[in-house]
Amino acid sequence: MLGRHTPLRRDAEQPALGGVCAALALRSGRELSTIRCIAVVLACVAGFGVPLYVLAWLLVPREGEDGSIGSRAVGDAVGIGIAVALVSIVGLGLFVVSALGLSFLGTFSAALLVGAGGLVLIWRNASPPEHALLERRVEPVLSALSASTRSRRALALRGAVALGLLSAGLVEVLDHVHHGLALRQLSGLALVVLAAVVLLGPWWLRVGRDLVTERQARARAEEREEMACQVHDSVLQTLALIQRRADQPGEVVRLARRQERELRAWLFEGRRSLGGESLAAALRQIEDEVEADHGVVVDTVVVGDCPLDDRLRAFVAAGREAAVNAAKWSGAPAVSIFAEVEGDVVSMFVRDTGAGFEPAHVPADRRGLSESVQGRMSRIGGQATIRSAPGAGTEVALVLPLTGRERGEPS
Repeated sequence: MLGRHTPLRRDAEQPALGGVCAALALRSGRELSTIRCIAVVLACVAGFGVPLYVLAWLLVPREGEDGSIGSRAVGDAVGIGIAVALVSIVGLGLFVVSALGLSFLGTFSAALLVGAGGLVLIWRNASPPEHALLERRVEPVLSALSASTRSRRALALRGAVALGLLSAGLVEVLDHVHHGLALRQLSGLALVVLAAVVLLGPWWLRVGRDLVTERQARARAEEREEMACQVHDSVLQTLALIQRRADQPGEVVRLARRQERELRAWLFEGRRSLGGESLAAALRQIEDEVEADHGVVVDTVVVGDCPLDDRLRAFVAAGREAAVNAAKWSGAPAVSIFAEVEGDVVSMFVRDTGAGFEPAHVPADRRGLSESVQGRMSRIGGQATIRSAPGAGTEVALVLPLTGRERGEPS
């Protein structure tokens, strides 16, 4: 999740629409499904959630982007003109509806007005990746309009049925709006909702299936990335050590046996190579392993402690890879690890005073920092910052916001 100390960013990986709910879920530590349910409830209660969602979509930058859609929309004179025109048309329609006695729609006026204008600006000023996502979301509607004759007939039939249900529902509401017959009004509203379901239901189902498919694909991709990181951090690192110590048979046997135990435990028992029940214990294990394998001094300082879970084990694994890289490539006689658990954030700094390097010039085939450190931190909702320069040493800063459960708060 994102913490209070990191800026709010909309989800760029798997948003249902704009990624606002995912951003709030990461910031608050709540389940994404819970946040989305709250958003739907707020949207249904007088449309209160719709303008809030659209405004957040406009004002909160997307992950990986510097500016928000709203900042780009300020300079879009044509888009602003279209939005104003559309809002005026919607406002006129609401005035007519209100004149017909459909007062219950008046509570949704703000939602319709803000939603109409905001969506125009979002569509025109979204970044290319986000615009492509929006096109995928509305693709079922566009494909229905350009579908075959048979599909058009089915769409026309659904439209006719929906129009009939809508007409019947509006008649029920209009006939009894001034007579206090709440039950008849509710039945009319039910017919209006049913009309929307008949007309838009297939599109809703398709969007839902697309979301499930995207979620499954993302889960498989994360599993592959995590497996690649595990193989890199354990097997490949051990093979590199064996090559360095090929003239020491006893040391080669020790490394091979240790790697075999770790690999068997990971493959068949589901246990990670990082043992211990707490952050401090896992970091002490890293200190012992790096000193034994690479012959450098590792100074570890831990302020505070917390129990390990899957996210924190991944956090520690990222720190371990940073320490191993420092021991292997920096040429420094010592590596320092400083970790601190403070409030709702745990941070770790891995430093050396060695040769340093230019992060932008690291070859693409060197996956240690990019995948095992930065990629791993990104997958668990944290941040990794690498500061280095030739001759100036290297510092890898890892920051991970904690959930309430990880802080030890009662659930």
